[in-house]
Amino acid sequence: MTLVRHEAPLALASLSDQALRVRAVEAASTYDAEGLVQVTLAYLLAASRKGARGSARTRAAYALAVRDFVPWARDSGVQLLRPGRRDGGRYVAHLQTRPSRGRGRSGGLSAATVAQYVAGARALYRALRWAGATEAQPFEDAHVPPDPTPGIVKNPPYLREIDDVLAHCDPRLAALLLLCAHGGLRAGEALGLRLGDLQGGMVTVRGKGGKLRRVPLGRRTRTALAGLAPVRPDGALFDWSYAQAAYRLRRAFRQAGHGHTWRGFHAARKHSGTRLYRATRDFTRVGLFLGHSSVDTTRRYVAVDDHDVAGEVEDF
Repeated sequence: MTLVRHEAPLALASLSDQALRVRAVEAASTYDAEGLVQVTLAYLLAASRKGARGSARTRAAYALAVRDFVPWARDSGVQLLRPGRRDGGRYVAHLQTRPSRGRGRSGGLSAATVAQYVAGARALYRALRWAGATEAQPFEDAHVPPDPTPGIVKNPPYLREIDDVLAHCDPRLAALLLLCAHGGLRAGEALGLRLGDLQGGMVTVRGKGGKLRRVPLGRRTRTALAGLAPVRPDGALFDWSYAQAAYRLRRAFRQAGHGHTWRGFHAARKHSGTRLYRATRDFTRVGLFLGHSSVDTTRRYVAVDDHDVAGEVEDF
């Protein structure tokens, strides 16, 4: 039974230095995972680089990671406030050898999942240092080997599936799919659109970290959106959560005979990036369209044809 009072992250961030330290030390000393989740979220909201403008999905992923790391630390004899210098590496090795616990999945955790869990554990220790509970950095020398298989290979863009699936979507679901597959929007960006965001052939998008960008919409997407009435008084065009929208699209993929190819919304965004790159051959323009801050990120969204430069090297 824990003595730690769980408080909202922003309430924790408003405590005095001494009170915050007491909360963090108590939570770490009792291996109170939920208390440490709150400390981590308080740090992310009040002291991280992006602050409250950071992604809600990132915060949720870090919370999941803390809930995984803390019980492992307790069962492995790790003192959270005074970890050994090799404990970070031990946790990485545990993740790399642990079987997946996902429903219907077999084998080990993917490299991306391992990296996400370690990122969350690192965030926990940044939060503990911010709270004044410890100066320990057990993950300073812990390395997560990158996935040798590129993401564009593991999760390639949808190609011909898009048109097939659209035939099995109601008008609102079709508009959502087109916003992602033709407009290049993230699922969260598309689901958050309001009628006032549409101006002529452009849409104003609220992206990661609160960044705004203006995105041109193709004729087909404009037509799909023109037929939609807002679903709420604030002009919202969609009232689905991410999970509800994914459920509807997964069903449409099955009805179109592509149930085995459903790979989430990100593959639709890659469809957009790949088509635009093939038309422009310019990663910079594609990156601006997708809202990337780095062209290196954009390259992971574009499926380049095998032997793409065959014609150029023919007469070398």
